[in-house]
Amino acid sequence: MEVTLTAADGYALGATLYGSGSRAVLVMSATGVPQSYYAKFAGYLAERGFTVLTFDYRGIGRSLAGKVSQVVARMRDWALLDAAAAFRFLPQSPVLIVGHSFGGQALGLLPEPERIAAALVVGSQSGYWRHWPPLGQAWMWPVTHVGMPAVTKLLGYFPGSRLGFGEDLPPGVAIEWASWCRNPRYLVGALGVDAAYARLRAPLRAYAISDDRFAPLRAVDALGALYPNSRWETRKVAPRELGVKSIGHFGFFRERFRDSLWRESADWLERR
Repeated sequence: MEVTLTAADGYALGATLYGSGSRAVLVMSATGVPQSYYAKFAGYLAERGFTVLTFDYRGIGRSLAGKVSQVVARMRDWALLDAAAAFRFLPQSPVLIVGHSFGGQALGLLPEPERIAAALVVGSQSGYWRHWPPLGQAWMWPVTHVGMPAVTKLLGYFPGSRLGFGEDLPPGVAIEWASWCRNPRYLVGALGVDAAYARLRAPLRAYAISDDRFAPLRAVDALGALYPNSRWETRKVAPRELGVKSIGHFGFFRERFRDSLWRESADWLERR
């Protein structure tokens, strides 16, 4: 069922509700990835008895009205305003979170962290460029220090759709994201929100995929350090374990993993 959420500043957000179970799951998307990408996974969780809410951050998918270059937003707004609106929309308490990439990075910015029963994050990492292996640093440094800010200022938006980064990004989002990647403590250091991240004490399972070039293991572990009081668990997964050649940054949410990764993660959520 499609619904419309209203953020605290009045911005309208497109969202979708699946199922009617007594336990709620909020799916928080990766950067530039529309909620439709998670539809089958959300439907699967609904089949397992959860109520699931997906939504689009402002400037993405059904939360884009007009041109992306005209969207006034910073990346922090995706969490402090948009994810907060989705979180508050769910009446059930506590709430389970499934976060993909940025969605797992932003947990500490949600209101009322005591309402979070547990969080399962996939491909989530500290984006600080030095957490990548040498070859990764060779493209992370120029992208975050020069390329992303320059291209965004030139075009008035970041053309993520042309570069395999999901949808195009509002200019303020792209520029702030690049600045976070230059900070050794990523968004926590950039925003000075150590105390907020220390408040999260829920169990947190992080899926680290061995062929995910956007989230190498060192960067995943570095994100864990930003949640000092969470009960953090890293679940390492290699494609060969599942009999496939590749999973990467986006594969987890593809239906071919319904009877493996999806079942395992739903089982984990049910036990929280």
